Amino acid sequence: MPSYSPQTTAAGPGARTSTAPAAAAEVRPYDALLLYSFGGPNKPEDVVPFLRNVTVGKGIPDERLEEVGEHYYGFGGKSPINEQNLALKAALEEELADRGIDLPVVWGNRNWEPYTRDAVEQLAEAGAQRVVALVTSAFSSYSGCRQYREDLALTLDARGELGADGSTGIQFDKVRSYFNHPGFAQANIDAVLEGYEALAAKGGDVTEARLVFVTHSIPLTMEAASRISHATYSRQHLDLARVVAEEVSARLGHEVEWNLTFCSRSGPPAQPWLEPDVNDHLESLAADDVTNVVLSPIGFVSDHMEVAYDLDTEAMETAARLGITAVRAGTVGTRAPFVKGLVDLVLERAAIARDEKFTEAVVGELGPFRSVCAPDCCLRRDGEPSGIPALCSTDLHR
Repeated sequence: MPSYSPQTTAAGPGARTSTAPAAAAEVRPYDALLLYSFGGPNKPEDVVPFLRNVTVGKGIPDERLEEVGEHYYGFGGKSPINEQNLALKAALEEELADRGIDLPVVWGNRNWEPYTRDAVEQLAEAGAQRVVALVTSAFSSYSGCRQYREDLALTLDARGELGADGSTGIQFDKVRSYFNHPGFAQANIDAVLEGYEALAAKGGDVTEARLVFVTHSIPLTMEAASRISHATYSRQHLDLARVVAEEVSARLGHEVEWNLTFCSRSGPPAQPWLEPDVNDHLESLAADDVTNVVLSPIGFVSDHMEVAYDLDTEAMETAARLGITAVRAGTVGTRAPFVKGLVDLVLERAAIARDEKFTEAVVGELGPFRSVCAPDCCLRRDGEPSGIPALCSTDLHR
């Protein structure tokens, strides 16, 4: 068992004491779960059309997209994210079944097949009336939360099912950002400990190895906008990283030094993004005579392209060039604590929908995030409303 103690926060008008309802009936009012993800290409001819979807509205020419696509072409033009989402879907279905919960799981993506529109159509054909959405991003920001809510609203609008108060068809809710849920934290702790074991197997000095957490960088204006959600994107990561590092230190029996770094920066060079880049940080560590590193992709739920290329390829090449013995810890993937935690979050959201009191399990200092977002929460650019409706918020509740 971990040495840290998950916190619980009471909410709602009724009386509950468990961290999430356990009985099958407690999934009411939901009749389906939407596993909502980013998507990725499945073959080389998918790459540029996929990147067009990702960069829509930015006016990036296909020639530049071809250059960016080299990351995918190096892996046969196929992103690993789709198979990983299927594995997570199967794991969720198994966990739901083990708890006696009859809740169909439908998978949809913002940027590739099956698209959001495909998932909504599947839900409609199945007769779903109220659906809970689970986004495969644990952290709150434009890219990790609002953009999904905007895409869902635009999809409903295209179907003629978006009114002034939200959906006039299927009603959608979402689970809260779950970076500080005990299940996500425990899965990351387990992965980092395995990373230290792998480092020892390579002959690395575990007692002096630096723990380097890595997440996707975002523009500073998006970072500033994310504060409305409850705490900024970077602060969310720092809060979780501290929890993981403290528990890893306790389990290893010595203090682990750690840092938060970023990867996958894009956009014009003049636009400031969160730093330091993981490769630049490795350079700094080497200059300080650090020779052993465990890289933890704490910002990602699975080993998709940013992990496979930015860490397993680029960062590992940088470490080798610098003479650093490095290993990359796993992502949470389909680890049992993570999957169980996601189902707990679904049941927690169902209790909110029923207007019952319950307790929200969290680790760290920030407390639970909202499941119903504030107006103008997590904009793309700070102080600049997009004009695009976003579901699951107080100004457009469903």
